[in-house]
Amino acid sequence: MKLVVIEGVGKKPAIQKYLGSGYKVFATMGHVRDLPTKTLAVDVENDFKPTYTIMPDKKKIVAELKKTAESAEEVLLATDPDREGEAISWHLATILGIPETEKARITFNEISQKAIDKALQSPRVIDKNLVDAQQARRVLDRLVGYKLSPVLCRKIQSKLSAGRVQSVTLRLVVEREREILNFVPEEYWPFFSILSGRGGAKIKAALATKKGEKYKIGSKEEVDAVIRDIDGKEYIVTGVKKTVTTAHAPAPFKTSTMQQDAINKLGMSLNQVSMAAQALYEGVDIKGEGKVALITYIRTDSTRVSPEAMAMAKDYIIGNFGNEYVPEKPNVYASKGNVQDAHEAIRPISLARTPDSLKDLINKNYYRLYKLIYERFLASQMSEAKYNSLTAEITCGDYGFKVSGKTPLFAGYTRVYVEKEKDEDEMKKLPDINEGEKLGFIEYSFEQKFTKPPARYTEASLIKAMEEKGIGRPATYQPTVSLIEKRAYTEREGKSIKPTELGCNVCDMLIKYFPDIMNVKFTAEMESKLDTIEEGGKVWQQLISEFYDGFEEEIKNAMGDGYKMKAPAQETEYKCEKCGAPMVIREGRYGKFLACSAYPKCKNTKQLDENGNIKVKVETPVVETDVICEKCGAKMIIKESPRGKFLACPNYPKCKNTKEFGEETPLPPCPICGKPLRRINYHKSVFYGCTGYPECKFSVTDKPTDKKCPECGSMLLEKTKKDGIYLRCSDKDCNYSEKVNSGDAGKADV
Repeated sequence: MKLVVIEGVGKKPAIQKYLGSGYKVFATMGHVRDLPTKTLAVDVENDFKPTYTIMPDKKKIVAELKKTAESAEEVLLATDPDREGEAISWHLATILGIPETEKARITFNEISQKAIDKALQSPRVIDKNLVDAQQARRVLDRLVGYKLSPVLCRKIQSKLSAGRVQSVTLRLVVEREREILNFVPEEYWPFFSILSGRGGAKIKAALATKKGEKYKIGSKEEVDAVIRDIDGKEYIVTGVKKTVTTAHAPAPFKTSTMQQDAINKLGMSLNQVSMAAQALYEGVDIKGEGKVALITYIRTDSTRVSPEAMAMAKDYIIGNFGNEYVPEKPNVYASKGNVQDAHEAIRPISLARTPDSLKDLINKNYYRLYKLIYERFLASQMSEAKYNSLTAEITCGDYGFKVSGKTPLFAGYTRVYVEKEKDEDEMKKLPDINEGEKLGFIEYSFEQKFTKPPARYTEASLIKAMEEKGIGRPATYQPTVSLIEKRAYTEREGKSIKPTELGCNVCDMLIKYFPDIMNVKFTAEMESKLDTIEEGGKVWQQLISEFYDGFEEEIKNAMGDGYKMKAPAQETEYKCEKCGAPMVIREGRYGKFLACSAYPKCKNTKQLDENGNIKVKVETPVVETDVICEKCGAKMIIKESPRGKFLACPNYPKCKNTKEFGEETPLPPCPICGKPLRRINYHKSVFYGCTGYPECKFSVTDKPTDKKCPECGSMLLEKTKKDGIYLRCSDKDCNYSEKVNSGDAGKADV
């Protein structure tokens, strides 16, 4: 038996199917070894040496992997084909004692029989440059996060965090909001003359110039002046340009463009797009076939298409549309900026698997996203669209008017994919006019308008800005946008993203003390430098050292002065029932709360509601489960403590048996990256987060389940309310919720 080790458990069935009975597939569910969370774990005095430990929630998995590997004739490491996957393979090789010289690493860009067979034929050694590139990012992000966060906690409020990519992304949002607030609108008046041509055709001519210079009307008085100047004068066509214009097909999707298009065209949220894409890559259940992967690897910044995929597209286009829809030379798209180009663009594995053939077989969101990816790829390999275009210049006295438009001549790639809705004025039927022709006057058309401030970022436009400015990489766009909202640095207003007061304070504080880290250009240049490690052009420790020398001094300066944004404690009429000292209102990460003024001698606190009143504690209803207490035989119940839910025997205090809530059932994999989720006890709260942190920052407060939302395909979460237990959709843009009975809930939890 040969052992093939992968990351995400979601793709295990599909890979096992293609490998056959001579292989066993083992899923690590993401990283198994990482920097420990409670210490810096980076020795800055010893060449930034990182200390890796097996993650606490992965000890059982590692033990099982070691045992399985002992009986295997060969171990092949098939983690994801990127930096992160290479690093995971390196950690696994270290744990399993696989020599660096052994060819134990295989990669495939898609989960198909052909790709996996090809990978098995060409195993290689682990690429240390890729590993070092990941280590450099991990160490750099650990240093920045662990050093910046205490500054924020000291100067603003406790439990705040900062990060290399998240902080500069927050700056984009904050600065856009301030642009909007400081924007001064300017008045303008679009002015048209509606004219008549031959055969009574109406022509809408836009005012463009005055005495040969560009002219824009800024007031009603100017409108009246223009009308006085041109009233009764002839409109003469002084120039006509008729051409055939072309529009080139768009490039196939990469991670960022897929996310933007799906958000804008399909109305999906960023989380929905990420979860649907992950499922399409790992494999979806198709009746009679089992798990079938439908698209290539989804974390890519490349628009490259393999020759085999080009040939597949050409055959399909000729067979379904005709030779005229195939370009003379294959369409090749140049990648912009700092692109790794390690993978192909995102595309369907097989064009024979049409969206229509899957429409009634897979989840609605999976189908919609697959259709979008399918059509975009197909269009990228098709001929240009052609249009009859016209531009006419019309003179009336001292004023010049312009008419332009185009009509379709050959559909080309637009036969299957349209980038944006056609502008009605631009695509109207072109008038038949010639130079020297006189046009009749019908009426004037004008209206008062004001210039608008730049729009707030949406998920799509923020991702676009991050990519254009070189902030982050494909795997970090979604986690970063989600994290700054989770940290309460940003909030939603409809589909728009706006900064909170806390977010603005955090941004200002970081700019004050760490101008380089908060500089967009500096961050982009750092990403480029990190990429050079992957190419073997720089030693990663040297790069970290160059950064850290100045950074350490900035930390000392920030922690050494007395400047703070913390709000002073507000005295109240309440007395502490424990020590009698006055209670004061303080502000924490989750809002205002009541605290004893004698802190730290007395640590008494009370929660406040939205009106500033002390919250009355409501007893949690008793929820019985089907879990049997092994000490006395009673059915255990769900209880809550400051550290979260747990199972307790109802016969307390006679029987004091307790069990961790959910300890017997493993959590489902992360819907974003496929790595395992874990329960995290943080101070007095509990949440569930991805073990792929910090690359993936997915987290939820309610318990994840392996069930999918029937409306949007997102993960369902389990939530206990006063009247019972509910399953609710994890996507906040979806309102789906269903009630389940107590017995079922108990089974799901344990």
